[in-house]
Amino acid sequence: MLVSLESFFKENPLVALGFSGGVDSSYLLYAGLSYGAKVKAYFVKTEFQPESEFKDAQRLAKHVGAELVVLEKSILAYEKVISNPPDRCYHCKRIIFGAIQTQALADGIPFVIDGTNASDNIAGRPGVKALKELSVRSPLWECGITKDEIRRLSKEAGLFTWDKSAFPCLAIRVPFNTVITKELLEAGLSASHFA
Repeated sequence: MLVSLESFFKENPLVALGFSGGVDSSYLLYAGLSYGAKVKAYFVKTEFQPESEFKDAQRLAKHVGAELVVLEKSILAYEKVISNPPDRCYHCKRIIFGAIQTQALADGIPFVIDGTNASDNIAGRPGVKALKELSVRSPLWECGITKDEIRRLSKEAGLFTWDKSAFPCLAIRVPFNTVITKELLEAGLSASHFA
């Protein structure tokens, strides 16, 4: 039986949120704070997102009155990520959410949540496997809240992210087993350039 998001935050009043500034994590941050929980947002800055995503995260956190912790991680320093195997997302999520988890525990916060929602197809996804291994919870998914509902609720709440386009990580543009470099990411090359 699905629980409500309000019930989730009543049962878990102190959480760390892996925050991207996208539609899902923005609504989750807003909802948690609205339900009286202490939700601290953690944004991990890597080479895989443009500066505009970071600015959106800062703007949204300020809008809802949330504390934003920024962690810097050079993802290009990790061979298992830059070699770009088919399970790259697994290694990347382990690094990013491992960093959030470590900092959250140092900040006295017992566990981490993320913005995976009920519309996400989680079966077989390497990144989801990493989240499960780290015991990261996904309240939107657990509560059965879909992407369309999140957009509707975000609009009602006055969040500017309600109609924001999904932003895939820059590494997705590089075909598997092609080494990811800073130059490739900055050029914004798509897979078609490698054909």
